[in-house]
Amino acid sequence: MTATSVISSPRRTTGALFIGGALAFAAAATVLSSTFDWPDILREPAGVVLPAFVAGGTSLVWTWFATAWTYAVLAVPILLLPTVLGRRGDPALRVATYVGATSVVFALIGFLRWVFVVPPLADAYVAGDATTRAAVDAAWTAQHQFGGALLGEHLGQLLAIAWSVTLSAIILRSAVLPRWLGITGLVVSALYLTNQGDVLATAVPGFPVWDLGGFIGSTAWGLWVAVLGVVILLRPIRPGIAESEVGAPAGSASVPSPRRSAAADISSSRP
Repeated sequence: MTATSVISSPRRTTGALFIGGALAFAAAATVLSSTFDWPDILREPAGVVLPAFVAGGTSLVWTWFATAWTYAVLAVPILLLPTVLGRRGDPALRVATYVGATSVVFALIGFLRWVFVVPPLADAYVAGDATTRAAVDAAWTAQHQFGGALLGEHLGQLLAIAWSVTLSAIILRSAVLPRWLGITGLVVSALYLTNQGDVLATAVPGFPVWDLGGFIGSTAWGLWVAVLGVVILLRPIRPGIAESEVGAPAGSASVPSPRRSAAADISSSRP
């Protein structure tokens, strides 16, 4: 097997998963937005969210399930990326890879609580009396702030931004991918960061909020991830280059192996 085929196979897989994961998540999120007013409904009180959740029925639960696992797909290409770029020895990319994969796990927890935690709370709220509703309201707020605001939105998004910023910096430093991809990665990461104002405002009343930050930032970041996949798929791999050579810093010289004598070549072919 040649070095080209070894590198090309994960390259195709990684590129396809970045594209497929980003587009599948966008499709699921669009359905969620049109049927449940997500993400705006996240800032509504339990008296609004929980009855609306019950009204959505089983189909809404499955929509949350699909949204969660389509986003989870991104963990796989994030973990494969250092191999594809031939930079498994890059300590910054190694750390960023674990950070990016962890961000997906946090986001997955935030999404899946709508499948495993919210349904019984919503049913109890709708069917309960005033005392029950007050208790469920408190339980809802606690899990919503912890699983949603803290894990899914704050830590999940911050770690995802840290991954894309580090990857963009590596692209600009090493030119392993086109420089424009690194520049746009920094821009969309900055836009995505503005959504943290909305998240922090849930804990710090009066914290500055840009209402469009979440929509513009998350959409731009998702598009950048899809474009990253396209670039990886189209990125040419020079034949015969091993991973260590692909990851070597630009301008570094490789040490040629000593030429063997003809007699040595002949002797090595013997059984």
